[in-house]
Amino acid sequence: MALPIHGWYRYTAGFSADWVRQVVAEQKAQGKAHVLDPFAGSGTVLLESEFQGVASIGLESQPYIYKIATAKLLWQTDAKLFNYIAQDLLERAVGLAITKTEYPELLLKCFPLPTLHKLDALKQAWTKLEAAEAQKDLLWFVITAILRPCSPVGTAQWQYIQPTKTKAKVIDPFLAFEKKCADMVRDMGKMQDLNVKVAPASIYNDDSRNITSVPDGWADLVITSPPYANNYDYADATRLEMMFWGFIAGWGDLQLGVRSKLIRACTQHVGKLAPEVNSILAAPRLACVRTELMQVYQTLEQERHLHGGKKNYHFMIAAYFRDLADVMHSLRRVTSPGALMCFVVGDSAPYGIHVPVDQWLGEIAVAAGFKRYHFEKLRDRNVKWKNRKHTHPLHEGRLWIEG
Repeated sequence: MALPIHGWYRYTAGFSADWVRQVVAEQKAQGKAHVLDPFAGSGTVLLESEFQGVASIGLESQPYIYKIATAKLLWQTDAKLFNYIAQDLLERAVGLAITKTEYPELLLKCFPLPTLHKLDALKQAWTKLEAAEAQKDLLWFVITAILRPCSPVGTAQWQYIQPTKTKAKVIDPFLAFEKKCADMVRDMGKMQDLNVKVAPASIYNDDSRNITSVPDGWADLVITSPPYANNYDYADATRLEMMFWGFIAGWGDLQLGVRSKLIRACTQHVGKLAPEVNSILAAPRLACVRTELMQVYQTLEQERHLHGGKKNYHFMIAAYFRDLADVMHSLRRVTSPGALMCFVVGDSAPYGIHVPVDQWLGEIAVAAGFKRYHFEKLRDRNVKWKNRKHTHPLHEGRLWIEG
């Protein structure tokens, strides 16, 4: 978060930019010049590839996060002009008298009306702004990035919204806007002054299960971190921002417009999976792990009845590996014969039933046509949680896939 550009937005699923820089530099020296991130998130891999002078493509299926990454890739925009337009927008917003009282319930739970009026004024000033697309996208990003710091309720950056909790440090929207712009202008100037020979980076709102935006055989280096099979809902976690901008109007939009585009990594995505789960489990692309997968599936199906929530972890695990099998086959098509891939992954243990994610993903990759895999453990995870529901040790690390 202390690095220029990277620190513009706190993304919970991020990983070390320093490490990405090291891998890209090492592989560039080996002749690998095309980097792909099929789960681009907020753009860490793309930014570091740019800084290293290596062409890159990112795919991000979550439409809101796709816009976040797109904005961060505009860091080469004229910083002085951006600052001028931002100040003009702020002056226009300050001059607007907003008296509206009808807002979506979620926004009213997260903001007092005076705060919401100021945020609405910024939004309205942005809507009426006549500026180049890059400038508008950056200013959209600024307004989006200040939403949670301006809310007095439990809305830590990129976490689930908790209207029943409060936080002590809250900032006025107009001050937050001004400060965010100043921070971004400073970073843009700092990086532009380095005169780095930047390679082109592109990002597409594309589904990595069926990649359409990358030419066959294009990528020779893949660096990514897919969603973990740990019941984290990447749609609901951004509900506040999507509601503010009108991406969604309610839960129905969240399900159809956002969740349907994501890897099925949480139980909220699989509530109606029963009619198709048998065909998922029988998919030829899961043949290499089917015996172990069926054992875990059946154990979870029985275990759920012993818990109050009766969560459909068995459905989630089946759908998760079916989706990632599609990802691996899609990646095999768009990578070169000698490609190297690195997946930052963690295992899982819903209801205490262990799911060896790294092993199964490695075997699925080999079945998809890659040559070999090995796992590099980095750390134990979840060991500090006091409310853990199970005692099974979990780990996180890098799954290296070759060829």
